[in-house]
Order: sequence, then structure tokens, then C-alpha cells
Amino acid sequence: MPPHVLPRPLRAGPLRAHPLRARPRRQVVPLLGTPLLAIILLAGCAGSLHLAESDHPRVLAHQAIAGDSPSTPGPWEVGFLTYGSGTDRQRPEYAEGVAFTTTSVDASPFARRTEQARFWRRYWGFDETEFPRNGRVWYPEGEGPFPLVLVVHGNHDPRRSSDRGYAYLGELLASRGFIVTSVDMNFLNGRIRGENDARGWMLLKHLEAWEGFTADPDNPFHGKVDWDRIALMGHSRGGEAVGHAAAFNQLRHYPDDAAVTFDFGYRIRSLVAIAPVDGQYLPADRPVPLEDVNYLVFHGSHDGDVTSFAGLRQYQRVSFTGEVPAFKSSVYVYRANHGQWNTGWGPLDSGPRSPRILRLDGLLPMEDQLEFARVWITAFLEATLLGEERWLPLFRDHRTAGEWLPPTMYKTRFEHSTFVPLADFTEDIDLTTGTTPGVTLEGEGLSTWREGELVLRSRLTAQQQRSQEARAVWLGFHGSEEGQERAATPPPRWTVRLDEGTAAQVGMGLGATLDFVMGATERRPGPADEDDEDTETQEAGNEPDQPAPDATPEGPLDLSVVLVDDAGSVASLPLSHFGPLRKPLEIRILRRSDLEADRFPTLHEVVGHHFSLPLDEFVAVNPSLRPDQIREIRLEFDRTRVGEVWLTRLGVSQPDDGFLQPRVPAGANGTP
Repeated sequence: MPPHVLPRPLRAGPLRAHPLRARPRRQVVPLLGTPLLAIILLAGCAGSLHLAESDHPRVLAHQAIAGDSPSTPGPWEVGFLTYGSGTDRQRPEYAEGVAFTTTSVDASPFARRTEQARFWRRYWGFDETEFPRNGRVWYPEGEGPFPLVLVVHGNHDPRRSSDRGYAYLGELLASRGFIVTSVDMNFLNGRIRGENDARGWMLLKHLEAWEGFTADPDNPFHGKVDWDRIALMGHSRGGEAVGHAAAFNQLRHYPDDAAVTFDFGYRIRSLVAIAPVDGQYLPADRPVPLEDVNYLVFHGSHDGDVTSFAGLRQYQRVSFTGEVPAFKSSVYVYRANHGQWNTGWGPLDSGPRSPRILRLDGLLPMEDQLEFARVWITAFLEATLLGEERWLPLFRDHRTAGEWLPPTMYKTRFEHSTFVPLADFTEDIDLTTGTTPGVTLEGEGLSTWREGELVLRSRLTAQQQRSQEARAVWLGFHGSEEGQERAATPPPRWTVRLDEGTAAQVGMGLGATLDFVMGATERRPGPADEDDEDTETQEAGNEPDQPAPDATPEGPLDLSVVLVDDAGSVASLPLSHFGPLRKPLEIRILRRSDLEADRFPTLHEVVGHHFSLPLDEFVAVNPSLRPDQIREIRLEFDRTRVGEVWLTRLGVSQPDDGFLQPRVPAGANGTP
């Protein structure tokens, strides 16, 4: 990830307590520092803007959660201060402006960078043996104790203060009862690689400093932290670092050197990753596993820096034992970029060259990106740290947020700690076997039935795309024409068969949900008994700028989900009843289409949408259906004649009622 250079420096804010400031609903983001003539010339060579038509007027038309948005300022007066070394030679807020001082830490086991060390000593006046613990703190003016949230930025120009860019979150969350610290790690920025272990370790050393603050009777935070409710949040490289911090928190030794010992063990309940990288640091040469922690990750489709949704990989590696209630959530935000989650970074993901390289005219306004972050992060932290159940339906079905969300398209995923997989396609290469014993898979009349790996849009090498660390099944269908022939011919279908007793064993019953992630492709396969060699499209990486012939079926795809119990009772509902099944969303990040085609094998990211189907809604269709005796789960391709979908993580969850209420009206989706 290249370092960024801001077009102009930011001024430090007042180093004193202040009330929560009001914010505008919309903000137009100018191309900072770009001469008008250059903008005019660039506009002439940019070509037409390519964006998928948004379905938000239908999908977000119903506000199902009552009350004010989670982005509404709360009842607490907000105070602000900084802590740090007291000797920072570059920024007065961490020198004479600190409310109290902290000691430095020896980070040499994690940050031995000879070339960078020269810069540290010359510019900052210290090296890796004495990294400072500096932070900006927004806090509620009250007795507490309050949950503690640490936020860490990613890589940027080290001379520009990236930690200032999260005041919009700090102010809001503090007004709603959280202590929020934006941690300074600007000295770890610049032309440096492999330092995310240091970022993660530094977060834990800040928690260690906070222990001292709360234990000191003379400190303003004495006794004000609820140590059972801690969250870590990071952006870009910081988004990867929060995972390392959570992993190190549970270890006794540094994975790369057992001589370095850890003694942390904090109650870190929740992690937030904003457009993170993944694998920049690999502890013991392995991707980081996480267990029994609430996890939120989101990413923008038009990210000009981290150009694929790399956070999906860490999302896959968050596992649950079922011993503690927890969940994970991911959101793909169409037209969002990388830098506009930080008010100091803005739209220039490639630095000052961005107007020459990147398409900026299709981006969401910065205020929309910030508003999304306010809504989703606040709801996540209040749900996981404060037990605020009224936000829970948002994560299962984002349509419940309706008008709270900025007007664009979202692809969301959700998994609860009670999830039991029936088929995640990782167990073997047999297309007919499920993941759980007693589950078999069948296909009938399908044009496509194959399993494979889900990959990210960006290339790993010239010939290979990077894995999402997940597998899926692809199901293509080409039904009969309208009329008598179609009515007499059973539709193509894919069936999950359960042995007797399996449904009850995996927890199917009233109150349970059938869950899976599904996405549509752009293929229009031929009938099952015919060759369709000419229908390969972007899924295979062929000619990304040329869609397949007749590649766009009318309207969004739809299908029927059919449940059959062991007595033969049947209930069927359209998938569109539970959310939109969108075609791939077109992405063009670069101004030159030839460079876009050369760099990216597809014009979209393979990101699916989570569908959570309460079994009691099928019982409402047919009261004789027994969910605990289900023998068949069928996907019948009877509502769209031709198309292809992929599916992964099909299983059963038993979330509590907070996740299931309130409901979105039938038809509140992308189907006209």
C-alpha cells in the first residue's frame, strides 16, 4: 500500500473539553489542490462514467427499526484531551498540550527497520527503543465506568497526522457513553512494510497505559473504564492490526520469537476493521485466526488503495465455539473509497496523483461515507458492548435501517455463533456430500453444477487471483420457454437432503433461521443438455470489458426456496422476500479502461449477500410444516428463466429474538 500525501496540512484542534458539534447531512468533496485547468483537461480524457444503476429507492424504502438513528448524538456532554510523551518535537498536542504524560515502550522486537530508524531519529527524535504512547481522547462527562474503544489509523504520509481523522467517530461515540482514543502511530507510517505486528502490539501497550490511568487517583480517568467492555478499531493497515492485537492478547509468547513474552489478557469483546489489508504480517507465517470475538468489517467498491475486499479473508477466519454469544458482520459499500473513512485522507487514495489516475466523479460524497460509518459502527458497538438489542436486526438484514443509510447499494454478510453449517463446500471434492453428517446434495436439470474457490478481484500474480479463503457451489439454469412446455417441465433445482433426525440435531425448529450467502453471476448458460461454450464471461476472467452475449436478464434474479418435511408437507417462498439478489456491481476505479483491464481480470468483486430465512415464516405459509423434521431444502429456479448463482455457508442458526425483529415488508428488495 503506497504512502499517501495530503494536499494540505491539517490544523490541530483545541486541546480542551468541548461540546459535541453539529454536522451537516451532506458534504461535497472538492478535488483539493488540483488546478481548475487540470480538472477540465482530465474530464475530457476520462471517458463516460460507468456505475451500476442503484436499487436503493426500493431496497431502503422501509424504515423497520423504530426511533432515532444510531448516528444521532447521545445525551452525554463530550470532553476532549490528549495524552503522550510530553516531548513530541513535531506536534504540540503531544508535547506541552498533553493533559498527562506517558512512558515510552521498547518496540525493537517488532520494528527493526534500519532505514526507517534513521528517519525516526532525524524527524521524531527517537528510535524503535522508545516509541511514545500518544492518544487523542473523547470521553463522556460522567462518573462511568464506560466501555473503552481504541482506534488506529493506517499507512499515510508520516508527516501528516492521521490520528486526527476519526474525530467524527470519537465525538459521536463519546456522546453515547464510550471513551474513545485515537491512537497515534504516525511514526510507523511511510515506506515501510511488515510492521503490522508492531501496530497490534502498540494497541495492547496503550491498553496497558490505560490500566495505569484508571488506577491513578490523580488521573481524570480514575475508575472510569469498564474493563469488561473493550473494543479495538482500525483502518487500512490498522484494520489488520486489530486482529493481531486480539491474537497477541491471548498468547504468552510472540509467535516469531518465544523469547519475547506477552502478559495482556484484556477482555476485548469486539473488533472493527475499516477497509483492512490482510496478510501484510503473518505470525509464524500463518494468517491470523480469531475465535469468539465480535467482528465487523466493511469496504468500499471504489477503493483506489486496497483494491479488493481483503477483509473478507479475516472475516472467514473468525470462528465461534458456541460457548459465548457473538456474531460477525461484513458490508460492501458501493461507490465508497478508501480515504473518505478518515476526514484527513479524503478522496485521494493514490495521493496527489489521484485526479490523473483514479475516477473520482463516481465516488460517494465524503459525508455519506462518514454517515454510514457512524450508523454501522455505533450500532455494532452498542449491540456488542452495551447489549442494545434493537440494533441487532440491522446486521441480519440491512433493509431494516431504511432511510438511515446513505443512498447507495450494500452487500452484507452476517453469521451468528450458533451457526451450524450444512454445506460450506470445504469437506471434499464430491459434489454430493454436505459438511454435516446426514446431509447430501443433489442437482436436477442444471446447466452448471460445480464447486470451486471464491477469489478476490485483484491479482495475486499475473495469472492468479487471491483466494477469499472460502469455497462455493455454482448453479446455472436455463428453464423452458413460457407456455405449456414450461408448465409441464419441472424447473431446474438443487436439493439439500437431510437424513431422518438431522434437522432436529442441527437445531432446526421455530425460532431458527436458514442462512446462506449467495451471489449472481453474469452468465446465461444454455440448456442442461446443450453446450454453452460461448457463454463464459467475467467469472472466468475472459475479456472483462466485453460482457457475454445476452448477458443481462431482465430485472434481478429470483428463485424459490422450498422446504419439505418427512410427512411431505411443503412450504415455498421467493428468495426476494428476504432480500435483493443483485447482479455483479460494476467497478471502474481507474481513469484509463486499458489499464483497468490489464490490472483487474474482472469488472466486479465476487461479493455475495447474506440471506437469513426465519423458519417460522415458512410455517406461516403452511402451518402443517414441521421445521424440526425437514428432509429437503430445495432451491428451485422457477422465477427467472436463465441465469447462474453461487452459494456458500448454507446452514442453520438460532439467534435470539433481537436478531429477528423487526421484519421488513415482503417485496422490500431489488425486485421491481
